[in-house]
Amino acid sequence: MASADRFLLAAVMGWPISQSRSPMLHNFWFAQHGLAGSYVPLAIPPERLEAALRALPSLNFSGCNLTIPLKQDAMRIVDEVDITAKKIGAISCVVVRKDGSLAGSNNDWYGFTYNILDFVPDWRADQGPVAVMGAGGGARAVVYGLMERGAKEIRLCNRTHARALTLAQEFDGPIHVIPWEQRHDTIEDCAMLVNATSQGMIGQAALDLRLDKLPKNALVNDIIYIPRETPLIEAARIRGNRTVTGLGMLLHQGIPAWRAWFGIEPKVTAELRAKIEATI
Repeated sequence: MASADRFLLAAVMGWPISQSRSPMLHNFWFAQHGLAGSYVPLAIPPERLEAALRALPSLNFSGCNLTIPLKQDAMRIVDEVDITAKKIGAISCVVVRKDGSLAGSNNDWYGFTYNILDFVPDWRADQGPVAVMGAGGGARAVVYGLMERGAKEIRLCNRTHARALTLAQEFDGPIHVIPWEQRHDTIEDCAMLVNATSQGMIGQAALDLRLDKLPKNALVNDIIYIPRETPLIEAARIRGNRTVTGLGMLLHQGIPAWRAWFGIEPKVTAELRAKIEATI
């Protein structure tokens, strides 16, 4: 449990970092819980990551989050990587332990799962095939989350076919790799579609995917949260599909981080969501 007489510190490291809404999220929780503390953005280029992480104990940080492009590099720097982060192949959260050592974990899968459950409480990953676009770090967290929830068929499409094959081999689950050229057909009869690519993000082209064959009752999720509604989400909503945007993935992944850093379980509330949505 966080000590009342200690100024609490945590951070997010990335390169660049100015676009992150994590500081707003965590500082909202500090205020809500009446705690003296701060969560700060740190612009850390990859070549300075080791020095930055190793400085956390001396600066009295409880830990930090990691974002692009540092999640993979951190795995070789921290002292211990938990089994989930090893499976996903990336670290999203670092905890400074009492002895000054660094423990790495990945909470992105948790954010992905509980974001969906926030909007669709009866969601089940085993209700039918799930199509996942992408095979990068985000996609690995998505696939892990789907498998944790009992998905029976995951159809994986990625522009670099070999990367998707590697993911499928490493996860050793119900994953069927589909060539990118067949992506428009692979969503047929799917219960869910997830965009885990960067396509649709601010400054990027929209995801090149026709939704003609996607069932109208399929759930569509995009893990991107800037913009608030990607072209994929907009197109799916207009045709009548249920949609879940990416902001909640960011919000919910902060919960296990706070448990580990401060021994507190914060809540994702409508007030918090609205506060951050207003800045996007």
